[in-house]
Amino acid sequence: MSRRPKYDRDIRCIKCKVNNGKIVVRHAVYCKECFPALLNSKVKRSFEPFINSKPESSRKKSLKASGNLFIGFSGGLGSTVLLDLISRIYFSNKLEIKSQEAKARGGKDHPRNEPVWKKASVCYVEISAGFPEMVDRTDDVRRLIEEKYEAFEFIPVRLEDAFDPKWWDKAGGKAALDVIANGNSEDLFFSTVCGDSISDPTAKLHSYISALPTRTAVDSGIRTLTRLLLLHTAHHNQSSHLLLGTSLTSLSIGLISSISQGGGYSVREESQEEWNPSGTSPIRLVRPLQEITMKECSIWAWWNGLQVLGREKHQQGIGALTKNFIVGLERDYPSTVSTIARTCAKLTPKVGAGGLCILCERPLQPGVQEWKSSISIRATTNSPSAVPSPLLKSLTPHLCYSCHTTLTSRSSKSIPSSASASLVLPLWASAHLQEPSNDTRSIDQTVQEEVKEAGTDVWIARKVGRDEMKASIGDFLIE
Repeated sequence: MSRRPKYDRDIRCIKCKVNNGKIVVRHAVYCKECFPALLNSKVKRSFEPFINSKPESSRKKSLKASGNLFIGFSGGLGSTVLLDLISRIYFSNKLEIKSQEAKARGGKDHPRNEPVWKKASVCYVEISAGFPEMVDRTDDVRRLIEEKYEAFEFIPVRLEDAFDPKWWDKAGGKAALDVIANGNSEDLFFSTVCGDSISDPTAKLHSYISALPTRTAVDSGIRTLTRLLLLHTAHHNQSSHLLLGTSLTSLSIGLISSISQGGGYSVREESQEEWNPSGTSPIRLVRPLQEITMKECSIWAWWNGLQVLGREKHQQGIGALTKNFIVGLERDYPSTVSTIARTCAKLTPKVGAGGLCILCERPLQPGVQEWKSSISIRATTNSPSAVPSPLLKSLTPHLCYSCHTTLTSRSSKSIPSSASASLVLPLWASAHLQEPSNDTRSIDQTVQEEVKEAGTDVWIARKVGRDEMKASIGDFLIE
């Protein structure tokens, strides 16, 4: 049986019909001269409908953002290509005007030369403090941004800043005391620490990572901390858009990995979301490379001589296995990643959100803990039984299914933890728990009390003794 050719029709470029092709994208051939226009159109199609606060037109001359631009940079292939494409598409004219003001078309004050954003920043989150074997690369990233991309301001952030009160105050967060939860219990009972029992943010970060039960949980926890650090920093810099260099391949891997870890309710937020802290102007988190595969990113970086610093790899679990599977499948079936992304884009939750998860600040599915307790084995004969105390408050009602699974789900290959398993929460989670309007009771308890006040019956599941059961139905028994 003859092997199917890599291209469908001809070896010539399908766009110009003249030059021989240099790259095959899903059986379509493109030459080196037409390839940049292909990537530019994909970036604009994915990004420009979300630039204006009220999407009226996707034409560039009518684009005007309500805030600044904020780009999350990791040093990997996707973020490097994203930064280069955004610089070429939206900021090349600004640099030309700066260098040749006299030759600007229509003058430097012409509306066509007005930038879409007043200010653009690149933020790098350094995670080496959580892993002793990693090297701090902040200076390398700073040097790259200052030498190659003059239109962008470099903003460094460290992973331990999620537990640093000084950074939290600088970012405009509400003052909050440290909250420590017990990771050995499914209920995640927590208490507020008034004194500075752990004053070093790095020590708090180590405590947080060491309390996570599995390698998959560590990877998921680091991604959640990084995402929230970027969002809060973007909010502090008055940004309206946060861009991440997630390619189509990485998006498909993230979708499957998130669903496998219980994040199906917020699967739509993996591609695009609006983060609205405390009712202020929303920040749109967009992934402009979500139609560009990893192969196209690699070719673009190679042809343009981009310096890819690379991402530091830490212990990975389900995410690494999912990546190996999908990348291998994509090699033989080029439409795999696009099919995954299109299918997940059609998914919508059946019920509305019951608030926001205090840890990831994504939609919270109501009633998920009751469903989880009914279908899961919550304890074994060897596991210690947690005795609930009226003085302890539970963190479980305030977490989404994915975050609760990340903090509590253990396996036979779980990371050994200490007996206490004290889990220090990030400062934004502590601030949510200490809000005056935040009721630490579960939704079911609140509904039961409201029904009781209305004078109607309340059904509460509890274990009763044999004599009590007989007394309750005594009037209906035939002697």
